[in-house]
Amino acid sequence: MVSQLSPAAGCIVAIGGAEDKSSDLEILKRVFALAPEGNTEVAVIASASGIPHQILPVYQAAFERLGASRVHALDIQSRKQATDPGNVQLIRQSGVIFFTGGDQLRLTNVIGGSATLNAIRERLMGGAVVAGTSAGATALPGTMIYNGNAADALRKGAVNMAFGLGLVDGLIIDSHFLARGRFSRLMEVGASNPEHLGVGLGEDAGVIVHPNRILEAIGPGHVIIIDSRDMASSNIADLSMGEPVAVENMILHAMVSGHGFDIEARRYLAADELTALLRDRQ
Repeated sequence: MVSQLSPAAGCIVAIGGAEDKSSDLEILKRVFALAPEGNTEVAVIASASGIPHQILPVYQAAFERLGASRVHALDIQSRKQATDPGNVQLIRQSGVIFFTGGDQLRLTNVIGGSATLNAIRERLMGGAVVAGTSAGATALPGTMIYNGNAADALRKGAVNMAFGLGLVDGLIIDSHFLARGRFSRLMEVGASNPEHLGVGLGEDAGVIVHPNRILEAIGPGHVIIIDSRDMASSNIADLSMGEPVAVENMILHAMVSGHGFDIEARRYLAADELTALLRDRQ
């Protein structure tokens, strides 16, 4: 599903997981710096996590180190909590909204269609930064991966898909991409959904989705782009479930920090070009 969002005023940041939370905080520092001027409140949402009481204090400490005036640790684990006016208000006053990792289906089940998600969308439209790591990153688009064998996923139906949070259009995001060998997952998705751009996030790597639909890689790891829009052919429509998929002309890019990608033009951007394009489109 592609959501019908208006163009966002704020940035979205998707992180591949295992980002540094205790040393240089390179990626979290970039997330915090994207907050609207004068708003240093952070809402950390642990709906995806099975261990929220362990992970929330870690992010609270990290964002306090970065200068947050207040960090709201939101252990939203039920639909009732996702409609709680107090939780909604804390999101509405925050300049940074951050989803932890865990299970993306748990995240969408808890906050999908809720007042919490509506408030997050309003804040994104108002200029706040919305970020997620691992499962929190995978759930950001309108369509998300939630399962699929990394070792042999280039088979029809091997990757399970579901509706995501609908905060960004046209992307399919996968996390822990290199460490867990998930290339074939995004290739199978690309064969069946060539209009969507596959974004594979390495650990301690992330991508900023700027409001002008320009991607910017951040962090010491890699961001892998799998572009199927100009795919020449594939046998996927003729296969039975589980049969191997053939794909002709699927394009792959490996981005490092400071490099980027134009989503609409489907064009890789080296560092100098990315800097100029972000400056010109401000």
